[in-house]
Amino acid sequence: MKKYTIYTTASIRDAIKKMDVEDTSFLVVIDSSDKVIGVFTSGDFRKAVLAGVDLSHDLVNVANTNYLYLEYRFTKEDIYKLFEVDMINYLPVLRDKELVDVIHRNEFFTDIEDIKKNNVRDIFVVIMAGGKGTRLEPFTKILPKPLIPIGDDPIIKIIMDEFAKYGMNKFYLTVNDKSRMIKAYFYDHTIDYKIDFIDEDKPLGTAGSLRFWKDKVFKPFFVSNCDIIIKENYEEILNFHEEGGYSITLVGSMRQYAIPYGVCELEKNGELKNIREKPEYDFLVNTGMYIIEPSILKNIPADKYYDMTDFIEDTKNKGLAVGVFPISQDSWIDIGQWAEYKNAIKKLVL
Repeated sequence: MKKYTIYTTASIRDAIKKMDVEDTSFLVVIDSSDKVIGVFTSGDFRKAVLAGVDLSHDLVNVANTNYLYLEYRFTKEDIYKLFEVDMINYLPVLRDKELVDVIHRNEFFTDIEDIKKNNVRDIFVVIMAGGKGTRLEPFTKILPKPLIPIGDDPIIKIIMDEFAKYGMNKFYLTVNDKSRMIKAYFYDHTIDYKIDFIDEDKPLGTAGSLRFWKDKVFKPFFVSNCDIIIKENYEEILNFHEEGGYSITLVGSMRQYAIPYGVCELEKNGELKNIREKPEYDFLVNTGMYIIEPSILKNIPADKYYDMTDFIEDTKNKGLAVGVFPISQDSWIDIGQWAEYKNAIKKLVL
């Protein structure tokens, strides 16, 4: 049960780190007597981030104390009844307020992944695969970035597989640099996805080619860079986008940075106020995955280099809402640089 438990004295940041290490989206918060106080989930993490809560604050302040659980000596009927009440994935089992077990939905609904795959939503995915990948040179002087291997598959195939888990199997690939090699891979391999290519005659940036879909699509769609893997519930991201009424939703990863020194804080006259010893800071970083509403595609200039940052800024300047869906640090796998590429191999292959 140590995998799922964390003490009330821990910070929100500690809880997020533990979730990443233990590869879980659910923690049970216990006090010094090992009594259960509440639970903390990835959803609670997102609420805290979106509310601007300092992640150094005590976890107990944001833990959900009104949670569903099973009493020891439960029946299967009890389990099904609670899982049907709410689309939760975990149920703690308590005996005298102490945690004795954790039950996962998949233990009783083993076909949940098949249900997702069969419940195909009419939503397509655009993967930006036209960049030169200069940060991965000299590798990308020979091989296009989307075909960089991680294990037995190239990165672009792994990206597609993640989307396919949630019923999305229609992909558009924008290509420019080494486009023939990218197309050759898909022509030579049998892949059970619908794949079309959009050729850029010249580099159009990370958003310029999206104008292609102006007046051709009437539902929101996903956009992803070709050097990232997002290990998250894509259905929840889409629901967040639709419920928030956003024109663009970007997926942001919480990154923690520790300063290995004592940081001096000063008064206005230069007098030392205090020293913060090895402080940690949290930043919400743009991962390169988005959901776009088709109604704003007309705002993209034609045949012009145009980055996603420009698109986001222009969208906000028009008074339209841009949402951010927070995920944890380890939910974002970035292979854009050599150090990240090596980490990706450790996470996904080794």
